[in-house]
Amino acid sequence: MHEQNGLTTMNSNPVTPRFTASGIPTTYYNLFADACLPQEPALDPDTHAPVAPEKMAALFPAGLLEQEMGSDAHVPIAEDILEAYAMFRPTPLRRAVAFERALGTRCQIYYKYEGASPVGSHKLNTALAQAYYNAREGVRRLATETGAGQWGTALAYSCQRFGLSCSVYMVNVSYHQKPFRRTMMELYGASVYASPSQQTAFGCTFARQNPAHHGSLGIAISEAIEDAVTHPGTKYALGSVLNHVLLHQSVIGQEAIRQMDDLGAFPDVVIGCHGGGSNFAGIAFPFLRHKLDGRSLRIIAAEPASCPTLTRGTYRFDHGDTAKMTPLMKMYTLGADFVPDPIHAGGLRYHGAAPQVSALLAQGLVEAQAFPQTATFDAGRLFAAAEGIVPAPESSHAIAAAIQAARAADAEGRTQRILFNLSGHGLLDLASYGDYLAGRLTAAGGPDRQAVNPAMRAETSGL
Repeated sequence: MHEQNGLTTMNSNPVTPRFTASGIPTTYYNLFADACLPQEPALDPDTHAPVAPEKMAALFPAGLLEQEMGSDAHVPIAEDILEAYAMFRPTPLRRAVAFERALGTRCQIYYKYEGASPVGSHKLNTALAQAYYNAREGVRRLATETGAGQWGTALAYSCQRFGLSCSVYMVNVSYHQKPFRRTMMELYGASVYASPSQQTAFGCTFARQNPAHHGSLGIAISEAIEDAVTHPGTKYALGSVLNHVLLHQSVIGQEAIRQMDDLGAFPDVVIGCHGGGSNFAGIAFPFLRHKLDGRSLRIIAAEPASCPTLTRGTYRFDHGDTAKMTPLMKMYTLGADFVPDPIHAGGLRYHGAAPQVSALLAQGLVEAQAFPQTATFDAGRLFAAAEGIVPAPESSHAIAAAIQAARAADAEGRTQRILFNLSGHGLLDLASYGDYLAGRLTAAGGPDRQAVNPAMRAETSGL
């Protein structure tokens, strides 16, 4: 690397700036374009032909559609987005020395801390980009869904920054479990509705049938899409799954590679929790380029045993929402009608997995492991006591996987470097930790659930 006009560039491509002087990537990284990896196109649910861009244009602005279907390995990040990122990026990468001591492991454990963002999670990386591209094209309002509230909070803040209104359909169980997330969204100017809601025809159907319905991300997505297509000047924003969302999150892994290189400590294992796939792809995809180039590297997605999309789902074309309004995407799925248990890791309660993550799993390039809720809270508590950071329940799945990887290496007499993405803090999830400490949590689909897909490992014991 060398400096050029205040930017750090890679020697392999000295023309294209890759990092600002402070260490923020200046381009997003498209693994599938760079490595020429195959991916099935999204299909029109009516014709089963590849979906036409003009149909997607009802939901997304042209700038995001170009990224969704683009074939450039490196996509420049707009200056306005870089300016917004500069508030919190690059995020810290730290070695968890106290956590290592608590585990008694010979392994080195590192974490990339995305909870350092203003809204407390990685979701701001794509929320800022999506709000920017919509505002640039004259959109006045965005409608979206949210599970635990990290995505809704990030989009509410980003809409405020770029002058948009925001409506958020929050999964009903999380709406009541996590009132302070709702408060944050409202402080940023968003309107927040418990889903199923009375705001949409689809939501009213569920609300009439079962007023106490827990809700699901599939239902909330359907409501947000209905809102977007029935209100002029409104577009839809999605916090995970789609290619452009994963693309924006690549800033995480790009920074992590540079930071690990600076430490002379390239990892042997890279881990991210997995719901729809955004933070997992963000940390994993830039590292996958090294694996494809022949480097020995395990890449693990850690998901809830109660919503085991990767470890128990089937790889097929399915809708991303319950009302089946989205295009058909080839992905690991539990079915668009699946309603998961009301676990506290609401951001991971999604029936499907990102098509790109699914394709990599099907090819055996990444692994998946499933963990029961109690094991993840055990891991989160241990990490918080050692490192002083309270992890989000979602992130605790990655911590559980890191513990498991360290113990397996210790048992085999190996010393490994393990990196996980701490995708958000849990300071607004303290009620969940209170339930855990009081013994009110269940495993919610615990260790008896084993993987059925041969390309995956689901090791839920031994934490």
